[in-house]
Amino acid sequence: MADKKLTTSWGAPVGDNQNSQTAGSRGPTLIQDVHLLEKLAHFNRERVPERVVHAKGAGAHGYFEVTNDVSKYTKADFLSEVGKKTDMFIRFSTVAGELGSADTVRDPRGFAVKFYTEEGNYDLVGNNTPVFFIRDAIKFPDFIHTQKRHPQTHLKNPDAVWDFWSLSPESLHQVSILMSDRGIPATLRNMHGFGSHTFKWVNEKGEGVWVKYHFKTQQGVKNMDPAVAAKIAGEHPDYHTEDLFNAIENGDFPEWKLYVQIMPLEDANTYRFDPFDVTKVWSQKDYPLIEVGRMVLNRNPENYFAEVEQATFSPGTLVPGIDVSPDKMLQGRLFAYHDAHRYRVGANHQALPINRARNEVNNYQRDGQMRFDNNGGSGVYYEPNSVAGTPKEDPASKMAPFEVSGLADSVGYDENDHYTQPGDLYRLMTDDEKTRLVQNFVDAMKPVTRKEILEREVGHIYKADKEWGQRVADGLGVSIPTVTA
Repeated sequence: MADKKLTTSWGAPVGDNQNSQTAGSRGPTLIQDVHLLEKLAHFNRERVPERVVHAKGAGAHGYFEVTNDVSKYTKADFLSEVGKKTDMFIRFSTVAGELGSADTVRDPRGFAVKFYTEEGNYDLVGNNTPVFFIRDAIKFPDFIHTQKRHPQTHLKNPDAVWDFWSLSPESLHQVSILMSDRGIPATLRNMHGFGSHTFKWVNEKGEGVWVKYHFKTQQGVKNMDPAVAAKIAGEHPDYHTEDLFNAIENGDFPEWKLYVQIMPLEDANTYRFDPFDVTKVWSQKDYPLIEVGRMVLNRNPENYFAEVEQATFSPGTLVPGIDVSPDKMLQGRLFAYHDAHRYRVGANHQALPINRARNEVNNYQRDGQMRFDNNGGSGVYYEPNSVAGTPKEDPASKMAPFEVSGLADSVGYDENDHYTQPGDLYRLMTDDEKTRLVQNFVDAMKPVTRKEILEREVGHIYKADKEWGQRVADGLGVSIPTVTA
């Protein structure tokens, strides 16, 4: 096969790609060498800003297949009939680390799925845990600051981490999961995924239910010993990324089954925990898992940057039949995620191949950086308009209404029981799991330099379970605060 002709970005053939144009053999280099200038200028701009959170990630393509009829709950087209398949893309990630950080650190894992449905893209942007550290988006920037680096030393700061958590008792449930065996999955294939938030499904009749998503790995849940994880982090920091790629490349396609919990709308007013509080779970005894379908990953990306790094997800990327809930953390994410992508990738990030909807997109958005289609041509660029054949709103696709009440004010959740569910989690563990949990807490908290932070966090653990709190206190050599005991 004949070689292709090397060209500049504007298509002109390149005569010499080994030597700069210079004044004689010694130079200096000539500014007229536009090929050199273009190469260097493009190289300086090859990296888009990394994600503030979830910077390190791996992705794969696959499909979702419906295995159970849930049409009585939702009119979402891609869930409309058993056997229906929808192309999808998933990005797994760690949360706190930078783009080059190790895969095997103790950290939640992002679990972001993009479904390319016939009614537009649907993003389910969750984690490998069913809860989160906080329940109001106003606390999110501060929380993430604690996970990042100290502004003077540029080192991770355990004092900041545990100071924030000890002053945010709602975090105990998620921190407990993080410090459990599940805090370091063996591979990305061996962990569950969750939508975490409460969402709303609406059927063809306009009837709604509250819903939570659970992806159950069919490879079995497997976790990694902290000592092994630390060793791998030093020797092979991309271990999880490579494992996923190799499994798919070798035809060992990972699979998850999707289940949902369904709650009648009226139950939200009487359930013993606030169903919109993302630091809480719904008991599966109260709301059993209902099978929906299966997700299979069967194709690796051809180009990491184009498909994984430029993939953008938002819980606000919705389709008819799937709405949001009053979850305060979710409400903040509806803005923050889209806005992060507009900053990081550009205003037209949804037009990139990895993010582009498979159905026809019709709107009046124009211009902006990286607009690489015909920009709407000479067509109508506003709405409403009286021109026949132009895009018009579809009243049938409006979100279903839900009732709101109360005064406009800065208020928290009515329910503040931050201890029952973490305590229940501890008491469900085997003796060996409890011992490892306690040791992980102790190891993570030992670097904290301020005793009052340790005592405050131990006080929260003690309120969840006295035995658990006492064991952590003993391990740290601190006392249970008198006000707690």
